[in-house]
Amino acid sequence: MSNNTRMAGVTLVELIVAIVIVGIALAGLVAAYNRASVASADPVVNQQMLAIAESMMEEVMLKPYAGDGAPGATRAQYDEIGDYANYASQPVTDADGAPIAGLDRYTVSVAVGPVANALPDVAAADARRIDVTVTHGTGSLTLSGWRTRP
Repeated sequence: MSNNTRMAGVTLVELIVAIVIVGIALAGLVAAYNRASVASADPVVNQQMLAIAESMMEEVMLKPYAGDGAPGATRAQYDEIGDYANYASQPVTDADGAPIAGLDRYTVSVAVGPVANALPDVAAADARRIDVTVTHGTGSLTLSGWRTRP
């Protein structure tokens, strides 16, 4: 009598082929994931840029529309929104000029200018547009606001 029992299992060649196929598939998945994560914007950086812009915009908007006319020598001496025209800081600093820890790779700039005809029923001399721009690496965020004479 002959015993015809089949042995179950895989050969070494089949095992190597399976490992190669799985390795190629995983390499493709990792490459696709890497490309997607590198191309996407970092939400933490975007939120930080927004927080910096909002903070600077709030500081500018809380100043009076017009002051004594003489611009302050330092940001701590700014007494009107016009003093912030062409302001730029890298790294980001507080109102006293002290750098803020962790924000050394960010740049903030402020532009203050006339509104022209953007606001109906408001004379151009009675309104100013404030643009706060924050940059980090290759990304930037601009926050705009309008301020009118009281």
